[in-house]
Amino acid sequence: MQSVPASVVPSTSRIRPRTALVASADGSFRQRLAEILAGLRWQVREAEGGAQAWAEAEAAAPEAIIVDSWLPDLDLAEFLKDFRGCFPQVDLVTAGSSPAQECPRGPYRQELLYALRRSQDTDTAAWNTAPALNRPNPAPGCMHADPWPVPINADAAAAAFSTQNAATVPIHEKPEPSPVVPIRVALPVQGAEPAASDRLPELIGNARCMLEVGRRVRRVAPRMTPVLIEGPTGSGKELVAEALHRMSTRRRKPFIAINCAAIPEALLEAELFGHTRGAFTGAVQGRVGRIEAADGGTLFLDEIGEMPLTLQSKLLRFVESGELQRVGDNETVKVDVRIVAATHRPLAQDTQAGNFRPDLYYRLAVFLIRTPSLAEHAQDLTLLVDHFMQRMGREAPVKRVDPGAMAKLAAHQWPGNVRELEHVLERGAILAGEEAILTARDIDFGFTVN
Repeated sequence: MQSVPASVVPSTSRIRPRTALVASADGSFRQRLAEILAGLRWQVREAEGGAQAWAEAEAAAPEAIIVDSWLPDLDLAEFLKDFRGCFPQVDLVTAGSSPAQECPRGPYRQELLYALRRSQDTDTAAWNTAPALNRPNPAPGCMHADPWPVPINADAAAAAFSTQNAATVPIHEKPEPSPVVPIRVALPVQGAEPAASDRLPELIGNARCMLEVGRRVRRVAPRMTPVLIEGPTGSGKELVAEALHRMSTRRRKPFIAINCAAIPEALLEAELFGHTRGAFTGAVQGRVGRIEAADGGTLFLDEIGEMPLTLQSKLLRFVESGELQRVGDNETVKVDVRIVAATHRPLAQDTQAGNFRPDLYYRLAVFLIRTPSLAEHAQDLTLLVDHFMQRMGREAPVKRVDPGAMAKLAAHQWPGNVRELEHVLERGAILAGEEAILTARDIDFGFTVN
């Protein structure tokens, strides 16, 4: 690199930390860009897919995002359109895109394009000979080579960027690599082993049972098929329901959740179907129900097993016809919703015992997804602990868990599953006070409910 006069080197005190988000399924692509952007004094967050990128953007409020030319979980064009609408202030660049696809030029555009071009120039030979990946062929200019081989001097990199011409050549204009033979990927069939690519960003864990949940969600999400989620309390059933909605064609429409066990029986019908003015005592005005509010989107019926039998028959009529009748009204309303239900109870056994309508069960359980207890994927405990500690670190300094505390966590049976683990760690962070490390004495399980 040519020497740069000291007068053009930015002062360290004048450069504020900025956050950039790199979204790509290719780890080497993320790592290369992360190191280059770090050299330009960016704080970098990474995402393996579109859903995780969206969650990171909401959590970190980045100034910029670089998106690979292919996302494993979402359609790229739809993701870019929705992302620009929800985060118009974020400078967005896609690797391998055409100028027509780029969003309006932002204050960091040239710096981001510089990082992309620099990452391509680092090791062209390695890039040209890189093996084909188990994914669609990347667009011209989208790199998948080994990580940046040497550290970057921050001042020199920032100075080099300041001397770049304003009309920096976008990455898609770089020479194309040597052709590679594409690999045809066969979609898993029913009963196939789940793969790491089936992992959902909402569900932390690499255990087979967790990957199976992700595999089932990805298969059924694009369809209208009703889904029943069964699993113990605190195992992430609502997260699965949200993932089903996010990955469906209805993601731009509402996701309406209602806990059937949290609303008194006398009010649950009006809450679901809505009511007219004067339909019952206290109904001073009409109200749209949760089902109608979810029109075009997804209705999530949590703890469906707690719904009274009398109300189950009315829900069954709606499931069969798609029409509902508000309480106190004679007119019917046509509503288009996808129903996702969840329960911690064995509904198949409840139907045999007469506690749940069999006809409603068979209409809700067209596709079953079971969320495992924490004990079933105990090998993911370390990943879960790190995830929750990092999430708590968004509002306070990140704390660590020492080996003694981790051993105490590993010996626990976790009757409350992942939700209990989150609460135990939050309690431990409070008990640790100003200490940066949680020890065994900070791990308090409270009173365990058998």
